[in-house]
Amino acid sequence: MTARTHDVAAMTMLTWVVASGQVQPMSLATGIVAVAANILGALTPDLDEPTAGLWNDLPAGSIIGRIIHPLLGGHRMITHSLVGMFAIGWGLKYLLIHYVSRVLLVDMNIVWVTFMLGFLSHLIMDTITKEGVPWLFPIPWKIGFPPFKALRVTTGEWAEKALELRGVFETYRKVVFNTSPLPLS
Repeated sequence: MTARTHDVAAMTMLTWVVASGQVQPMSLATGIVAVAANILGALTPDLDEPTAGLWNDLPAGSIIGRIIHPLLGGHRMITHSLVGMFAIGWGLKYLLIHYVSRVLLVDMNIVWVTFMLGFLSHLIMDTITKEGVPWLFPIPWKIGFPPFKALRVTTGEWAEKALELRGVFETYRKVVFNTSPLPLS
């Protein structure tokens, strides 16, 4: 999937969570940081790829990306698994609670949850691609849905663009009209 598709999927998931449940009151600053964390979470699993968009946005990012790439086992390895999701989630929660909260006065639990929603949406979206995702890493099985590769999405093709459009539409509909999802048929 492309970065834009991951952004749309993360925002769609976040919108559904916010619009569907009880959300605790929060400051505007927390809301803004939470949305940014959601998008960052959606892009984090691809940090195992030296050409990832996040690396391009950082000074010396392409150099750092090339160093980290082999350490993480290559693209769609540990960062695209439950082990990676829990390790990154735990590490981020520790950093947010013990360090960032001293400087940034926002609800770090909300920021962490929105980051993890973005991360999870990335893994779910990559599961429907032809390559699949090694959810059970270090077991070397890449799991995809549907189980037949011929029915899965190819990155950058028309089916991915259709998913992006559907995600944007569903987010808009949920926010503006607060209605139930349209049937997929």
